[in-house]
Amino acid sequence: MTPNPTSPLRIGTRSSPLAMAQAEMTKAALLAAHGWEDAAVILVPMLSSGDKVQDRPLAEIGGKALWTKELERALIDREIDIAVHSMKDVETIRADAFRIAAMLPRADVRDRLIGADSIAALPKGAKVGTSSPRRAAQLKALRPDLITESIRGNVATRLSKVANGEFDATLLAAAGLERLGQSKVGVAIASEEMLPAASQGAIGIDCLADRPDVAALLGPVNHQPTFDCVMAERAFLEALGGTCHSPVAAQATWDGSLLNLTGEILRDDGSERQKGQTSCLPGDHQAPAELARSLLEASSPELRALF
Repeated sequence: MTPNPTSPLRIGTRSSPLAMAQAEMTKAALLAAHGWEDAAVILVPMLSSGDKVQDRPLAEIGGKALWTKELERALIDREIDIAVHSMKDVETIRADAFRIAAMLPRADVRDRLIGADSIAALPKGAKVGTSSPRRAAQLKALRPDLITESIRGNVATRLSKVANGEFDATLLAAAGLERLGQSKVGVAIASEEMLPAASQGAIGIDCLADRPDVAALLGPVNHQPTFDCVMAERAFLEALGGTCHSPVAAQATWDGSLLNLTGEILRDDGSERQKGQTSCLPGDHQAPAELARSLLEASSPELRALF
């Protein structure tokens, strides 16, 4: 495939401000890598099911697939050539028809707290808006007195709900805020205090597995350290066998020779958390799986039942 103004490379993306910003980053990376003119790549915005349903937690209405299924359909129907995803929104087990062929360099993996200077500084009994089982469980592990309630909507909507007093605080991914030009909003929470979601901060570029011509175009923009770390985190998730209801966190880092992976699973109320670490070579999915099994073996029956 040779993109040009009359036959451009079509990037499928959700139409939310954050998704559009990530798609623009992907377009810019491709233009720079290949020396293409601007018209050689176009964006094709789409409204996902997750964007349409805003009054219920995603885990109740279909989970991560709600962010990706429209884009996957468009790939199959050849309406688009590639799709751009936040990697933490991509299901762990996917159909063989699809291939994450590249990832852009990872941004800040941490969460940012909006509404207080720290988790410890939140008022007793504060109401924190989050639809993430991980964040809710981690907050309750740190502060059992906190009340967590579901919050939906894009970044601007969530910030406004805190500003107007509907919630005392919320947590948002630092990477998303940064991509929207709001990197100074809120306070970063150290990964040691709240381990991030697997794949947080990573942008993945998806194509059909039977389109090697497209995959070849994506190779030059792939950031291999990010790719290796995210795939290790996803291998950990796959071995756990969790669902969108399962509170789980994972972060892999690259030290130049090995991946260092930290994983954590929790009970919904934060009353139990199991955490561990392992090191492995890139592409080794056995070590992440063994870490998952060791955490499950150390867990109570109640915690194991969530996975």
